[in-house]
Amino acid sequence: MKVIIGSASKRLGDSIASGLNAQLFPNQVSRFADGEVNVEVANDLRNQEVYIVQSLSSPVNDNLMELLLTIDAAKRSGAKRITAIIPYYGYSRQDRVIKNNNMQSALSAKLTANLIQIAGANSVAAIDLHSSQIEGFFDIPVTNLSCFEVFVNSIYKENLAIVAPDVGAIGRARAFAKILEEKHKLDNDIVVVDKYREKAGTSEVMNVIGEVANKNCVIVDDIVDSGGTLCNAALALKNRGAKSVVSCITHGILSGNAVEKISSSSLDKLVITDTVFHKFEKNDKIEVVSIANILICFMQGGKSAS
Repeated sequence: MKVIIGSASKRLGDSIASGLNAQLFPNQVSRFADGEVNVEVANDLRNQEVYIVQSLSSPVNDNLMELLLTIDAAKRSGAKRITAIIPYYGYSRQDRVIKNNNMQSALSAKLTANLIQIAGANSVAAIDLHSSQIEGFFDIPVTNLSCFEVFVNSIYKENLAIVAPDVGAIGRARAFAKILEEKHKLDNDIVVVDKYREKAGTSEVMNVIGEVANKNCVIVDDIVDSGGTLCNAALALKNRGAKSVVSCITHGILSGNAVEKISSSSLDKLVITDTVFHKFEKNDKIEVVSIANILICFMQGGKSAS
């Protein structure tokens, strides 16, 4: 087994190498004067099983191109089987066609899947895909790994209410509640925050469906980007009497001023993982937990898929 780490996942790669007690396979990423990415891997991969770890986080286009070129280079070096491990699958929110005002969108999540397959990947593993339909965009095996277990130590264990921040996140919230019930004997309720605007240009209204008074609320979702919806949901829960509000979200994109927004919000704590490399300064409200052990288990033949 050979493990190649892309430039978007270097810190995560160090944790994987430490856990595997192995050296990472040599690779070099450079750029030409015009911005083209150049990828090279050591030329001794013949008949090897190769794992390439690369998140498709910002700058997503550069990181996607690097992943494709690394797959191609490994294939040309004679790799027997290539598994692309994509901790964060960029373009995942563009998983459906939108027709609006005589305009037609691309199906970007599927196009990304096509590119990865054409480059030469034999299988793919990802952490907490945005939607299960993305698995169907591939014609090669896809493993969708759950990271729920890494969140358990970061939440209060008593009087819990598991919160879906919108209707689309209900399935994820139920899956998290099921793990808490089965593996940790914790009973809990499911709460939904229903958001809507009465008309364009008016403030977003947050309706809390379920009982949260004196509860330790845990908001569960896969992506936090600008942080606006999350902060509004936390405020709505506190206004309904929630004792505490912690959010466990897999992919901390945290675009723009999201960190500042979360730091001054009603949220008590945000727990995210290292699927995305974070550059913000240490923050009392934001905790980063690692998914390295999940990937190590997968590479060693175990499977903790959702």
